Amino acid sequence: MSALPFLENRGDEILMDVLVVVRASRTRIAGVHDERLKIQVAAPPVDGAANKELIRFLGRTLRISRSAIRLVSGDSGRRKRLAISGLSLHGLEQGLGLS
Repeated sequence: MSALPFLENRGDEILMDVLVVVRASRTRIAGVHDERLKIQVAAPPVDGAANKELIRFLGRTLRISRSAIRLVSGDSGRRKRLAISGLSLHGLEQGLGLS
């Protein structure tokens, strides 16, 4: 179990709650807000561009394939839940720079 409120270990996946801020000057992790990882993305919320940028950014940051990241809920909202496979909880925390 993670001490971070936005991570939940679910068998072979880790669920992560995020708050996405769109149209930022650059894509980056911006801390924790309301028990969610806040991520700013440099993409508009048009035609799924912000979701694609979020998944691209996390794949690159965590050094995993984008196919290992799945949007579980929040497709059109700011509050999203992602399922991430292929990493341990500790590896995810380290990849995000949070451990």
